[in-house]
Amino acid sequence: MVLIPENELAAMCREYGIEITHEEYALYERYIAMVLEKNKVMNLTRITEPYDVSVKHILDSLMPFAYAVPRGKTADVGTGAGFPGAVMKIHDPSLDVTLIDSLRKRIDFLCEVSEAVLPMECIHIRAEDAGRGKLREPFDTVAARAVAALPVLCEYCLPLTKPGGKFIALKTPSEDAGECEALISELGGQLSLQKDYTLPDGEKRRIIVIEKVTSTPSRYPRKKIR
Repeated sequence: MVLIPENELAAMCREYGIEITHEEYALYERYIAMVLEKNKVMNLTRITEPYDVSVKHILDSLMPFAYAVPRGKTADVGTGAGFPGAVMKIHDPSLDVTLIDSLRKRIDFLCEVSEAVLPMECIHIRAEDAGRGKLREPFDTVAARAVAALPVLCEYCLPLTKPGGKFIALKTPSEDAGECEALISELGGQLSLQKDYTLPDGEKRRIIVIEKVTSTPSRYPRKKIR
């Protein structure tokens, strides 16, 4: 067993207003089994127990659906093992998901996931380079989870987000979007939501939603961010 039983996960998600289906649960199982098998030979996650995986990888990756309603062409920046992007794709297959990571081995693994679970585009590129080419401003939704400090994430992710789209960051409560609102505005964004929530294991989390209101100036993202 790689996850808690289906009825338990479904009840847990329901507490946050998220409904999952039997077919969806089966895909989560297939995906997580692949992650844990690959984890034996490659460092993908330190979280391996069924309850912890269910809470910290599945439920937390679904939180954008509780607060922000992802839609359309969606990017997950610094995706790692595919959190939250692959989980979001399983929950809503209509999303056109692109997984972005700077490590080739992770992208190669995610290509395997894409073939075995649901089709996703997997791109090997550094986040700071992604916003300077064909990936600049095509995405309706951009998501990132605990990849870097929020100001850095904003500079990486808002250049990928099209005007009218949204950037969703899953962070800890120690990161306050209010402290970088000037940068967010400079990047063409506007803070829409900052909401704290608590996972069933007691961990405190924060979701931050930034609406993209105008195009990002061409000087961003910078090659080096201090």
